[in-house]
Amino acid sequence: MAETPALHLPRPAEVVGIEQESPTVFTLRLRPSAPDGCPLPRFRPGQFNMLAVPGVGEVPISIVSDPRDPELLDHTIRRVGRVTTALARLQPGDRIGLRGPYGHGWPLRESEQRDLVVVTGGVGCAPVTGAIEYVIRRRERYGHLNIVQGVKHADDFFWRDRYARWAEAPDTEVLIAADVGGPLWPWHVGRVTELFDRLRFDPRRVSVLLCGPEGMMAAVIGEMQARGVPDTDIWLSMERNMQCGVGLCGHCQIGPHFVCRDGPVFRYDVIAPLFRKRGF
Repeated sequence: MAETPALHLPRPAEVVGIEQESPTVFTLRLRPSAPDGCPLPRFRPGQFNMLAVPGVGEVPISIVSDPRDPELLDHTIRRVGRVTTALARLQPGDRIGLRGPYGHGWPLRESEQRDLVVVTGGVGCAPVTGAIEYVIRRRERYGHLNIVQGVKHADDFFWRDRYARWAEAPDTEVLIAADVGGPLWPWHVGRVTELFDRLRFDPRRVSVLLCGPEGMMAAVIGEMQARGVPDTDIWLSMERNMQCGVGLCGHCQIGPHFVCRDGPVFRYDVIAPLFRKRGF
């Protein structure tokens, strides 16, 4: 998407809804104002916006909604610091600043007529949620859809209704695992990779989408490689300290790449030489 100067200027966005997903995770629904004389910028699943609370600060947050409705933007956020705590205190009618969308999204057009394996960990599901919604609403364009979600503890799992809805889609398999289960946990207890024998995909025509802790993504990449999936068909969303969103401040640099500008979604063969290397 071609960037314009207006893309880098904060514009007002009204809070039209807030939903508490878990004790520390919430979803903000925003209605952004269009730049003067311009339509609202379109976004692709996997991109992010910079959300600013006046007098507090700014933070990058993934867009989790489907791009078919750019007038309302959903952002799922974990409350972990000063800015996200301020965002959690917002009420409908409040206004914040919004810049974006920024970065590269998931290869959804390139993946049409291919099987999909989507593996996420923890709140890492947020950056790929928009991609799953995109595919579910255009189900006839894709092959078998495998959705695998892993969490550390059963209490960390949210969006049960959403995962149940995804599981009802045609030709779709949803697998869920927790490292530590609970007395009422109905799914697998253990690592997400222990579920991979239940996946159904053709390694010659599959797109693998990964998001979550880098250790988990590294384990999944190894499993996919062992099953014959080329590195060029594996995509991962990287997380770094993104402060400007446009590749100027350097905080999110990984070698020659800036996560905010060249990512956050990278094809694995592009990022592999520096993936999980100390200092990057």
